[in-house]
Formats: sequence, C-alpha cells, structure tokens
Amino acid sequence: MLRITELRLPLGHGPDVLLPAVLTRLGLAEAELSGFMVFKRSHDARKKSAVLLIYTIDCTLAAGVDEAALLARHAGDSHIRPTPDTRYHPVAQAPVGFELDRLRPVVIGFGPCGIFAALVLAQMGLRPIVLERGKQVRERTKDTWALWRQGVLTPESNVQFGEGGAGTFSDGKLWSQISDPRHLTRKVLTEFVKAGAPEEILYVAKPHIGTFRLVGMVEKMRADIEALGGEIRFEQRVVDLQIETGADGAQVRGLTLDGGEQIRAEHVVLAVGHSARDTFEMLHRCGVFMQAKPFSVGFRVEHPQSLIDRARFGPSAGNPILGAADYKLVHHAGNGRSVYSFCMCPGGTVVAATSEVGRVVTNGMSQYSRNERNANAGIVVGISPQDYRLDRNASGPVSPLDGIVFQRFWESRAYALGGESYRAPGQLLGDFVAGRHGRALARDFGSVLPSYQPGVTMTDLAEPGRGSLPDEALVAIREALPAFERQIRGFAMADAVLTGVETRTSSPLRITRGKDLQSLNVAGLYPAGEGAGYAGGIMSAGVDGIEVAEALGLSMLRAVA
Repeated sequence: MLRITELRLPLGHGPDVLLPAVLTRLGLAEAELSGFMVFKRSHDARKKSAVLLIYTIDCTLAAGVDEAALLARHAGDSHIRPTPDTRYHPVAQAPVGFELDRLRPVVIGFGPCGIFAALVLAQMGLRPIVLERGKQVRERTKDTWALWRQGVLTPESNVQFGEGGAGTFSDGKLWSQISDPRHLTRKVLTEFVKAGAPEEILYVAKPHIGTFRLVGMVEKMRADIEALGGEIRFEQRVVDLQIETGADGAQVRGLTLDGGEQIRAEHVVLAVGHSARDTFEMLHRCGVFMQAKPFSVGFRVEHPQSLIDRARFGPSAGNPILGAADYKLVHHAGNGRSVYSFCMCPGGTVVAATSEVGRVVTNGMSQYSRNERNANAGIVVGISPQDYRLDRNASGPVSPLDGIVFQRFWESRAYALGGESYRAPGQLLGDFVAGRHGRALARDFGSVLPSYQPGVTMTDLAEPGRGSLPDEALVAIREALPAFERQIRGFAMADAVLTGVETRTSSPLRITRGKDLQSLNVAGLYPAGEGAGYAGGIMSAGVDGIEVAEALGLSMLRAVA
C-alpha cells in the first residue's frame, strides 16, 4: 500500500472529489487503483475565508501495477511513501498451560493506564489482578453527580477515583504529542473502537469521545480483561508494600490492603493517578525513590462557544465537519512565568474534581456532542519545586511530598473563598484584569453563566492577603489574558468567567524508573502513567500502560523460561 499525506481539499467538497484528487496526485487511471481509505483528516483554518481539509490517504494498487516503479516516479515527493505497518505486534505470549497462581502480576489503579496495562497483560496470558480503590464506573458516576448536584463528596468515589480514572470525567481527548514510533496510540484507538467508540476516532485528527460513551466502553474493556483470566477488584485501597532487601537490592514481595488482607506479588504496576496522595505518602514511607517535579496551577475560563467558533473559523463557524472550535494559547509573562491554556473543552462544562474533604478543585469536561453553551479551558502557570519548597532554608533536592502540601493549601483556600460548601470561587475576567476590589467588584454574572456545579461564589480571586493563587501566578495570568486577545478575538471579554482553582494539571512528583521501566530502587515495581509522572492524558497514559505491561510481561516470562 501507498500513503499520501497533505492532500488538501476545500472544506465542503463533495463526496465525488476525493477519488479524482487521489488519482491526480498519484498520476494513475481509475482502473489502476483497487481502493483507498482515509487514515487521518484534519483541517487548516489559518485562512478563515478558505478553510482546508487535510487528508492522509492509504491506497491499494490494482493487480499488475508496479508499486516500486510508482514510488520511484514520485521519489521527489515526500508526501507519497509506503504505508507504515500500524498494527500492534505483541512482544511475548505465555505458553499454553502456563501456571501463574503464585506469580500473577498486580495492577494498582484502573484508570486509562491501568486498564491498558491490565488488558495487555491479559492478552499475553498473564491473568493480572487489578486493585482499584474506587467503585465500578456506574456507581462512581452516581457518587460524582452527588457532589455536582448536592455538594456531597465521597472521598473514594469521585472524578479522581474509581473505574476509568480521571479520564472518564473529561473531554475524552484521544490525541497526544508523544513520540510514537511503534504506533501504540493506534493500539489504544483500536481497542476503544472494539469497546464501542465511534470508528471516526481512527481517522479524525483530534478525536474525542465524552463521558457518556466512555462509561460503556470502560465496562466492555473490563469484561474483556476478565474473559482473558484477569481479575478486577473494586474498593481495594493499597496501604502498604512488603519490600525485601537483600544482596541484590530491594525487591517488592507483596502488598497490604486497607482491610488487612495481604497479597503476595513480585510484579506490581503502579498506575495510581495524579491524585493518590495517600499512596504517594505510603510509597515515600516505604523508601520508594521519587522526585519533586514541576506542575501548573490556575483557573478555568469560560467563554461563549460561539465566540471561539467565530474567532477560529470565521464564516465556516458551525460547519459540522469542523465541530466546536478549540484553541491552544501560550504567553511568556514579564515576571518570567509561562501561562498557557490547558485541557481545553469545547462546548463543555467546568466540573468539581476534588477528592478530599474541605477542598475545591476544578477540571473541564465535554460530552461527545460538544454542544453545551460555553467553551472552557484551564489558564495555568508553571510552578517549580523551588516555588513550593517547604523549608526555604534547606539545600539539596526538594521533598517529593512538598508539592502535595502546596496543592492542598490552595485547594483549601478555594474552598473557603467559595463559601465552604464545594462551591467554587469565581470572578468576571474584566474585574480580575482591572484589579477591581470591594464594592466595585461585580456580584452578578453577565452574558456568560458559569457551568460549574454545585455553584460559583463571586469573589475577588486576587484579594490582597487572601488571594486564590500565589501572587506571582496571579500577576502572570492577569498579564496573559489580554495578550490572548491577539490570538482569539474576544478572549478578553469582560463577562468571561474565571473559576478557581485548577491544581491537578499533573502529578506533583515523579516515581522515577530506569530503562527497564522498574523503580530505580525497588525491583518488580513498575511506576506508570500520570501519577508516576510519565503521562498526561488518556492517550499517553494508555500508551505508557502498554509499554509497562510489555516490560513486566517479558520480565516474568524470562524468569520462568
């Protein structure tokens, strides 16, 4: 097969245009082409009056057509090449009758990373045991809605914890900028389609699914793992590790659950997510090597989705192929801080994402339709370990747990500013940028009604001595918002709403691993995904879960060969 990339056609082209364009590009007659399929479709909206669709096409030549000769004829065209093999090729397979009763691998966490780690281990014949601290996805959904509608938090069952992980209550974004030479993202997408996702995610440039569809898909993937011999246990929180130290170093030998049960295990995947703070504290207590790392904090901003559509697509706004517009913004502030948009959710809602009592955290979510009134995105500022070091007089590495203390402080401040009821503190963008305080501050919303539930309390997000974020972050965001107007016309509208706070952009620490993907100082322990600091989003977490499962599986099979 041959692949054509960068085949550009006008938006709104008819269904009969694609075949002639392919034939023209290859210089073939219709009889010389057996068939073709769209591998990827994106768009170029830089010229709003002439939006283009950009195709990647895989072509099958008719019998008798010399592929090598055709490639030679187009040797000077970098956009005509052989189609790469994007199929998944398993790295190993347990032999028939392979006995695993004593050696079954354990996966801690059943978010995107844990799901794919467990799925690949099960497909290798290694019958993993999965331990998820939260509930099954449908029970978890009820608990999450209880927070949103009634202000009732269940600490072990919410946006962060439970089957499907944080990705279940998100925009369901299925793209990533990670390097992917083995096409493992294709493996992730293919498994999602098998589980019920629409086939379009295989070819649209920025696929997404949305929460409602993800719920059923997660259940289907769980059933597939169980059908292959895996075991998924819910409401099972790991509270301790058994680590044995010998002449060859430390080795994990088992783990303890909060009910006191002990499970023997010598191969453990840590796919705990970025909010498993008590687990991080336990791992630190057990001596597992980890490091403080940068992350970002900020607010959610909401605009009318129609404003973003017009700014990005001009006259083509509303075209069903383009859908709801997104954006990606960066500003380098005068105080040296970088401010950027994070997890932009077109046609979505701002959601309560806390997992701890007495704290407020925001995140963004969209359904598959992306047809809600508002667009929202995190507007966040980079924070370094030196920013959140607790002991300012100390030298050397920052404690890996200091970032958790920092996050908790600002989440508790947001809870207080919101009225201590899981309402979030909010402010009109115009007031925030102008630095208005006290009686001059707007107490009512304008043309943008915030979507966050259980509600938003209008306040001064930058009140001196009681601000919702560190001063340096507030200064940088205040500078960035008008600057973003130059990229998205209308972005600095006075009635846009800021809602605080966004603190869970990524893990505050990294559970460092070596080239074999095992912990640097505890053999058999495989840190993985967002919580370990090795992913950021559904796709990268899924890919990391696959790679860790492969490394673990190869280690197990070699040990008993």
